[in-house]
Amino acid sequence: MNDKNVPKYLQVKRELLQGLEAGAFAPGERLPSEHELAERFGVSRQTIRQTVGELEREGRIYRVQGKGTFVADRLPPSGEDAVPTIGVVTTYISDYIFPHIVRGIESTLRDNGFRLVLSSTDNDKGKEREALTAMLSQPLSGLIVEPTKSAEGNPNVDCFLALQNRRLPFVTINESYPELTCPTFKTDDEGGAYLAATHLTDRGHVRVAGFFKTDDRQGVNRLRGFLKAFGDRGLPVPPEYLVRYVSEDKATKPREAAAALLERADRPTAFVCYNDELAIVLLETIRQAGLRVPDDVSLVGFDDSPLATATEVKLTTIAHPKAQLGSDAANALLRMIGQRDEGGAIAAKAGKLYEPVLIERTSVNNL
Repeated sequence: MNDKNVPKYLQVKRELLQGLEAGAFAPGERLPSEHELAERFGVSRQTIRQTVGELEREGRIYRVQGKGTFVADRLPPSGEDAVPTIGVVTTYISDYIFPHIVRGIESTLRDNGFRLVLSSTDNDKGKEREALTAMLSQPLSGLIVEPTKSAEGNPNVDCFLALQNRRLPFVTINESYPELTCPTFKTDDEGGAYLAATHLTDRGHVRVAGFFKTDDRQGVNRLRGFLKAFGDRGLPVPPEYLVRYVSEDKATKPREAAAALLERADRPTAFVCYNDELAIVLLETIRQAGLRVPDDVSLVGFDDSPLATATEVKLTTIAHPKAQLGSDAANALLRMIGQRDEGGAIAAKAGKLYEPVLIERTSVNNL
């Protein structure tokens, strides 16, 4: 109990585990009380509660109401399973910018002696509940969550309350649910869309169509920034120039709406897209209409994903911090875990809102 670099609760946990593995306590044997353990190790009862809570979540001990805490009959193996673990729940794992975010998280955790358990919701709230429930059943030190369809409410708020009740630190990435008070790491979506729209208006574009996926708060905020840019300049946005869609419609509705707009006599001279993935889809739609980017229609994406430079037309887009965001979120979570390790309450550390940056390439022309 003299390593100043190791939190007290982990020192106590380590010594208790050594005793369990050495047979100092037999399976089914009752452990000393919190008061007795606090005196034995010279720490506070709060530290003992934290240690006991960790061991219980890991299945090494169990509580019996009114009788005490007992050694579990079967102990999990040591080695890899003893490595502290962080859970990560994202909407997708292998698509678009998500691998970059996860790599940022994983690299930071690995450098700090943690491993991660990864789960995807496939952008489905039912699967989000399944993922959170599965995470709650594991001996985690903390959790990083990307909310699923964050603009459509939070039917899984009870799962987040369970995290809080267990004093399990967690942060959110890309967005959050409004009722949560945890740190959130996200780009300034409203500011980014505002920047994209003003980039076009500064180049003479006044007939600009916006395409936004609005079942997540990122899309809602990007829509707000788009409209604000035109409102600030006194420029009207015809209702038909605003295309809103949800995840289930992303393969059809934006494409069909763009094709219809391009047939109009007063067709838009530019499109602002929810993300680069959609911009690439609309690039093909523009080509199918016999038009060219940027000569006939300018195009702005969002996220600066690998798709932005995947075709001969290089997208002007808004940068997303990706791996840096993942690393920052992981570091913040580790700091929260460190504070919890000292036996204090978990404070809602500040998150981060990343300032939007426009990446200019070749998909926008001047009128």
